[in-house]
Amino acid sequence: MKELISRWLYASLLRLATPLYLLRLWRRGAAEAPYRQHLGERLGLYDKASEAGWVWVHAVSLGETLAAKALVHELRLLKPGLRLLLTHSTATGREAGAALLQEGDAQAWLPYDTPGAVRRFLRHWQPSMGVLMETEIWPVLQHESARVRLPLVLANARLSEKSFRQGRRLRWLMEPAAAALKMALAQTEADARRLRDSGVRNVQVCGNLKFDLHPDESLLARGRAWHAALKRPVLLFAVSREGEEAMLLSAFTALPPASRPLLLIVPRHPQRFDEVAGLIEAAGLKLARRSSFGGEPTAEALSADAWLGDSLREMALYYGMADAALLGGSFLPLGGQNLIEAAACGCPLLMGPHTFNFAQAAELALEAGAALRVVDMSEGLGQARALIADTSRREAMAGRAELFAAVHRGAARRMAQALMSR
Repeated sequence: MKELISRWLYASLLRLATPLYLLRLWRRGAAEAPYRQHLGERLGLYDKASEAGWVWVHAVSLGETLAAKALVHELRLLKPGLRLLLTHSTATGREAGAALLQEGDAQAWLPYDTPGAVRRFLRHWQPSMGVLMETEIWPVLQHESARVRLPLVLANARLSEKSFRQGRRLRWLMEPAAAALKMALAQTEADARRLRDSGVRNVQVCGNLKFDLHPDESLLARGRAWHAALKRPVLLFAVSREGEEAMLLSAFTALPPASRPLLLIVPRHPQRFDEVAGLIEAAGLKLARRSSFGGEPTAEALSADAWLGDSLREMALYYGMADAALLGGSFLPLGGQNLIEAAACGCPLLMGPHTFNFAQAAELALEAGAALRVVDMSEGLGQARALIADTSRREAMAGRAELFAAVHRGAARRMAQALMSR
């Protein structure tokens, strides 16, 4: 009874919030056009009829979509002719997901988690299996999928200690949703333990899909060529989050100008590109934006104090440019960002104190000598400058980073085999 009441209250609140949710999407669409497209899909409404039998993969945003790439590749090898339905919640996820589609595949927004929208979605697509990437737990979606006997699997699953504690406060709602999962394919033993304690009955440890992603060699080569053209060191702040850029800029501008490397900042969220550009200029630095030039940096860009990486799907280029990188999301209590791509690109990485969303990967990177831990932004900047100045140490760390990424590959094949043998 408590489960029923909790789910009813949850669904009722979401129904009431639906107009505000759609208005938020419309406003966000002023800067990112995809948010204004196919709005009916958010409510489970579609223009064309669909056949049954889809393998449905939900990748909420860019990071999950990139991880799904390796899994989809392995699924196609094991099941030739697979018809993929790929859903997303963000514009960056949907734009990146388009590259994973083949003839006969489909792409849509995940509907809002209300009973009507979810039922229309399931009735329209009639998938044979659903794969939710990483952390996606939706109480109504899990319940309705169980009602129509659709097996749902949580792949590349992770659950931090913080998220686990938060979920316990809503356990009457979240535990039934977790129990409705057919299986969870966890990244680590710690994730598996927390998933079991949250109510998931069948959990297997398969590793992290992001180790199976290979950097784009052409982007890496271009980044290294641009680094050579700059003729000075480059410090990257990778996938930075709100509040962190100001911390770095304060410490960076306190350095004597002659001792500063080129500062390259790549924000996590595209809607913050203009905001971060304003922060850089307000700090008195001469700015060049990646979006302002195409194949080669301009003379103005080569002489700039700082670059803003305001482009999508070019992280390999930025890691290729960098002598060292600071990990975004780790200098405030935000849990950190994916550090595996930096390692695969051979970029030495410095992490702040907050990496709880990627705890095991962070610890393994430290043990492998692929990354360093610092206590705050000031120490991070100081350690990065010392690393940049020590060529032999930096090159050794870059080699250890590439080896670290290579030895942990294989999760995609293990997950695909688990899904196909269910």
